[in-house]
Amino acid sequence: MVSKESNMPSSIESRRTSPFNPNSRGYHAVYHDGEINHCPGCGRTHWLVGRLSAECAFCSTALPLREASNHGPAAAPTFWSGHRPSYAELNAA
Repeated sequence: MVSKESNMPSSIESRRTSPFNPNSRGYHAVYHDGEINHCPGCGRTHWLVGRLSAECAFCSTALPLREASNHGPAAAPTFWSGHRPSYAELNAA
């Protein structure tokens, strides 16, 4: 006989006893643009900064950019503008 109960594992949210609090996670190193940033790996201040992360030029420790985490996902590109032809119109051509 097949049981109708689900064998799917429960989510983390259902096992959590208190509400999610990101401040309770502790220290999170991030790169702050426009400030002096000391590398948590070697203590130096020379960085190679990209769009989403910064990398220490001496020991290659990577940190996420603080500004990159605040903007959310990127906007979806738009390939069509104005009237979009239907498949019937494309087949007629």
